[in-house]
Amino acid sequence: MRIGFGFDSHAFKPGVPLVIGGMKIEHTEGLAGHSDGDVLLHAITDALLGAVSAGDIGTFFPPSDPRWKGAASHIFLETALEEIATAGYRIANLDTVLVMMRPKIVPIAGELRESVANLLGVKPSQVGIKAKTPEGLNQDGVAVAYATVLLESLEEAEPLRSMSATTEEDVNAVVEILVADSRDTSALGRKVPPYDTDDLT
Repeated sequence: MRIGFGFDSHAFKPGVPLVIGGMKIEHTEGLAGHSDGDVLLHAITDALLGAVSAGDIGTFFPPSDPRWKGAASHIFLETALEEIATAGYRIANLDTVLVMMRPKIVPIAGELRESVANLLGVKPSQVGIKAKTPEGLNQDGVAVAYATVLLESLEEAEPLRSMSATTEEDVNAVVEILVADSRDTSALGRKVPPYDTDDLT
């Protein structure tokens, strides 16, 4: 198993739509950012990439690159999912915290959980969405997101064979199966995208 942690923050900005967790939310302001400013998906993306030592969101999608201006953040998330699959892992569960004064997240937390779970290809019960207000932090004009993810190996242990074997040969065969399995970890730490990002639309 591996654990990843992600963090992101964006300032509120008039005249742009507010997108959080892949959902468009009715509000007077959106979040400033080179992409769509989805603070929650950015934090989740970094948590996933960090869990398999694959760098961070800026490694794959630098804000200096005009191709990502206004891009939907689910593109970043899909790249992170490919990285963890290449490394031989899948999501066990995800927990997140959104810190913002407004809009209120609690009334839409269920919808957010469904949206994030759908983007990740997991069950809503594997996704936690919590909300806090930045009391005393003087951050009323900022949205902050924290994400922690637990990954588990894609490989499933082969069921143990019956140990009622009566011959030495049978016992040796079982032992060989148990100790021979090994996992390719060559993908861990890879810092380059698995495909040409020019092909993204």
